[in-house]
Amino acid sequence: MKKTIENPYDVDSEEIEEAAKILDEGGVILYPTDTVWGLGCDATNEKAVSRIFEIKKRADSKSLVTLASDMEMISRYVNDIPSMAETLAALSDKPLTIIYPGVEGLAPNVMAPDSTAAIRIPRNEFCLRLLKRFRKPIVSTSANISGESTPASYEDISGEIISSTDWCADPIYEEGATGQASSIIKLGLSNEVTIIRK
Repeated sequence: MKKTIENPYDVDSEEIEEAAKILDEGGVILYPTDTVWGLGCDATNEKAVSRIFEIKKRADSKSLVTLASDMEMISRYVNDIPSMAETLAALSDKPLTIIYPGVEGLAPNVMAPDSTAAIRIPRNEFCLRLLKRFRKPIVSTSANISGESTPASYEDISGEIISSTDWCADPIYEEGATGQASSIIKLGLSNEVTIIRK
């Protein structure tokens, strides 16, 4: 039975603890973000990331989006954050993923061969609470088999995906999500901007 919460921003602390425990153990979670439902794991755990590629039936030659709680967390993994990054993230009127240069410390199968990685600070209370509790970045890739349509809501997620994960968040926390993928830009060290996805 689906529980009801008067305010979806009142995140259940027990759920956060359960999700963090699964992530600590190298598990895969299914959770809502500010965009679409995502498959998530510890972004520093190579084996956990490999499992996400297996669930999605996707080639591991492609990099993945990672979520971070704030710029301080991002600074632990990005050697030199381009000065424009924080301003762009703050001014964007929709969820924005930034591809940063010079990334270290994330699982190699999260990053691109040129040591860049796509990172977003989500506008979702569940994600932010979980990230702050876990204290490490979390992978966020759409909860679908590669090549199939991206689920805009929990109801759109296939049973195959749901049964492949170790833990699932309550669908109540999807409220406020856009139901669409984020914009993606790539930033160079000298603030060069390349639009990857509008």
